[in-house]
Amino acid sequence: MIAIKPRIRSFIAFAHDFLAVVIAWWLAYLFRFNFEIPSEYQQSFKYILLWIVPLQASIFYSFGLYRGLWRYASLPDLKQIFLTVALGAIAVPFVLYMLQLPVLVPRAALFLAPMLLMLIMGGSRIVYRSWKEQRLYSLDDAKRQPVIVLGSGSTAVSLVKELERSRDWHVAGLLTDNPNKLGTHLHGVKVLGMIDDLVEWVEKLSVGHVIIAMPSASQALRRHALEICARIGIKPMTVPSYVDLVSGRMTVSQIRNVELDDLLGRAPVVLDMEGLHELLTGKVILVTGAGGSIGSELCRQILSFNPRQLVLLELNEYALYTIAEECRANFPEIPAAFLIGDVKDSARLDQIFDQYRPAAVFHAAAYKHVPLMEHANSWQALKNNVLGTYHLAQTAIKYGIEKFVLISTDKAVNPTNIMGASKRLAEMVCQALQQSVENDCQQVAAKPRTDFVIVRFGNVLGSTGSVIPKFREQIARGGPITVTHPAISRYFMSLQEAAQLVLQAGAMDRTTTGGEIFIMDMGDPVKIVDLAKDMIRLSGLNENDIEIVFTGLRPGEKLHEELAGDNESTLPTPHEKLRITHSCPPNGQWLCSLLEWFSDQQALSDEAVKMTLTTWVPEYLAQPSHHQPVMEKDTGSN
Repeated sequence: MIAIKPRIRSFIAFAHDFLAVVIAWWLAYLFRFNFEIPSEYQQSFKYILLWIVPLQASIFYSFGLYRGLWRYASLPDLKQIFLTVALGAIAVPFVLYMLQLPVLVPRAALFLAPMLLMLIMGGSRIVYRSWKEQRLYSLDDAKRQPVIVLGSGSTAVSLVKELERSRDWHVAGLLTDNPNKLGTHLHGVKVLGMIDDLVEWVEKLSVGHVIIAMPSASQALRRHALEICARIGIKPMTVPSYVDLVSGRMTVSQIRNVELDDLLGRAPVVLDMEGLHELLTGKVILVTGAGGSIGSELCRQILSFNPRQLVLLELNEYALYTIAEECRANFPEIPAAFLIGDVKDSARLDQIFDQYRPAAVFHAAAYKHVPLMEHANSWQALKNNVLGTYHLAQTAIKYGIEKFVLISTDKAVNPTNIMGASKRLAEMVCQALQQSVENDCQQVAAKPRTDFVIVRFGNVLGSTGSVIPKFREQIARGGPITVTHPAISRYFMSLQEAAQLVLQAGAMDRTTTGGEIFIMDMGDPVKIVDLAKDMIRLSGLNENDIEIVFTGLRPGEKLHEELAGDNESTLPTPHEKLRITHSCPPNGQWLCSLLEWFSDQQALSDEAVKMTLTTWVPEYLAQPSHHQPVMEKDTGSN
């Protein structure tokens, strides 16, 4: 029966259209003669049907008119019907003329019959679909949940269409930010009011769900909608981001919970695809720290450019295993090497570079947690972030690597902590290597053909060790959320955007002598306390449910981060979201002195590291080791 049913449906549809041809021509004759057809025309009508019906039927069948289902009839189906009917309208008089049949055919019928046929065939399909959907919805109305959609643009209309075909949702109405659309109907659903009227309409319609369908709206508007939902105790949902919709990775029907990325309001990154293909496609690419947040996202995006091979270097076994499983599942066709190794181990690096010969290196391996590196781990932070970068960079020069990209941080600007100072020192090491020439220091290679690129950006939403996972855990426990200071702010960007701009910076041509520091457009800084409040609302709670406590600044922590130092001027680049710093880089002799200092040390205390760093990084402002936090509750004034 399962195999026969489609054939039965096709046969019924074919029989319907067969009969529709007869009815259309009969009605055409009736209309032409005011329902009194002369006897001679009645005879000719019967005769020409012997030619017309098989001709029309063969056209219908050859156009594949019976492959679809009537219950899903849509505009493409109507277009196909129109084409077949139009072809028949041309073919019928042509055949009658060519065969010179001795029949009387009124010319008006040649025009009326196709129009009537189109009306019967298309109309019956639409009526059938409407009946089926109405019957389906009437059966499921008790189960379908009413929902209000915020938005009145093309995305909202597409969402309404999708939801009206679902068994889970019923769109009770639309709310808009455009007063010109008030009272209009979009795909049969009325625009009830403005977004500010949400409270009123939720109560009137007894709605328990709200979907925000404004992917291109401003950050302020989306945040405002979220605040209203939090005020009335409704956890909002949203459609995929504008980037996902345009790329085709997701459709509007894939509704999800609102995430912090949705509130950033950042425009999608437009990439120089030609430059990225030249850098990545068909080449061997090495990523260090490949199991970390930035490293793993870099791997995902590099794999989408079809490299010849991706080499993933990671010290943490579990992190490497996780990204390896993901790569094998999502990109099984691209060769990848998953390697355990330490960037401070020169012998291991030589082994890797000699075996795989990468064309480009993306260096994301680093110790980055500020408080953790500030006490008891300062020397290890310095060795890993500075010496590790040097050994990796020297190996890249030795093997003639085309591009070396260092992932840096905004905490390297006027640093007040060990992590930031060590990353600034790593930047200077790369700049010195780019500028170095043959001299009496045997450890420094001649001026390399390797191009060094340094990319500096701020916090990434949801990255390992960041404030977002910490806030999620605190909310899950019922609070309180701990924020260090009411005024503290940070730059934030999504993980995808950060990785995209790192790749974009790597693909750019050398603008000066190399060793450039690229600064990402991070938008406006976000207050951490506002971020905490947003996360509370996104959890379907309000600030009365979860307490916010201020604990005082942690050691090495600044109130506000910077993207460029006092001695650095920035210049635009061909990409609107990247700027380049212009400063005087250190020379090879400076690098020799730094390496000699490292070779003379075994292990230094935190205080000794801080004291020495003020020599190597003049802008570093060391803070006292002991810091007593002050507990303070959020009074709501912020």
